[in-house]
Amino acid sequence: MHTPTTTAEGHQLPTALEPRNPGMALDLDWVRTAQANTSAIERRAKTLPGRRSVKKDYQAAWLCKAISLIDLTTLSGDDSEGRVERLCAKAKQPVRADILDALDMTGLTTGAVCVYHDMIETAVSSLKGTGIPVAAVSTGFPAGLSPYHLRIAEIGESVKAGAEEIDIVITRRHVLQGNWQALYDEMKEMREACGDAHVKAILATGELGTLRNVARASLVCMMAGADFIKTSTGKESVNATLPVSLVMIRAIRDYYERTGFRVGYKPAGGISKAKDALVYLSLIKDELGDRWLQPDLFRFGASSLLGDIERQLEHHVTGQYSASYRHAMA
Repeated sequence: MHTPTTTAEGHQLPTALEPRNPGMALDLDWVRTAQANTSAIERRAKTLPGRRSVKKDYQAAWLCKAISLIDLTTLSGDDSEGRVERLCAKAKQPVRADILDALDMTGLTTGAVCVYHDMIETAVSSLKGTGIPVAAVSTGFPAGLSPYHLRIAEIGESVKAGAEEIDIVITRRHVLQGNWQALYDEMKEMREACGDAHVKAILATGELGTLRNVARASLVCMMAGADFIKTSTGKESVNATLPVSLVMIRAIRDYYERTGFRVGYKPAGGISKAKDALVYLSLIKDELGDRWLQPDLFRFGASSLLGDIERQLEHHVTGQYSASYRHAMA
């Protein structure tokens, strides 16, 4: 099903809507039999950057698609209302108007804006009428180690403030100890606390030890009703990687084949170059298909990626590369 989203300029962009994943009972047999062949996964990942190459108009089209899938993010301790307002302005007009006109992409926006709880009100106000959702990181982000009742309460406060998407962090020790029931119960309660807001489960994959743990945690979170599974907070020493992505999207594919419900995927942290975005998009197309190349099923968690994409699009239109400082976020 497709319904139009109206931008501030009056343009309508098609937005796909997918039935939410309702979750299912925890299937420990399925979880415990999930494996990850690390050597095979790493070999496959190494081939990805060289397997797909798009040029000229095709590359420009794919880069515009990538922009529509970005959760434009600011998660710094020194965030201010002014910074968030400028970020929202960038989300509404991600690329210079004359470049979008030349590409016939007027009305293009990012997929969402992602902020801390304190900045939700500012972001919602700045994006009013655009159809661009506000996402909020929650549950003691990034460590997820604050008292549990406060983590649940934080979700409710963010939803009340106007966040339409909540990026929660799981308790990593549940995965490291193989306590799948505890992870399931936690995720299920967090999903319930989100109400109508969509929930993205951040696995913090760089802290889970093995790809097998990543596969099993992905399944458990989907069983508990996660709308998206997300690689990282962006604060870990290792964030989104191609091997981790391959494991997570294959878990998504397995879940869809068994249940009929599509779950979204969000790689976050360390994706800052246009060429990297193209690799991730080709991976999603190969492994999951075109349906997942829509904002309701795929997002990039990024802050600097947009600037490099804008530089590449300007080069495509004008033949000249501009200085990166001309494409600042905020």
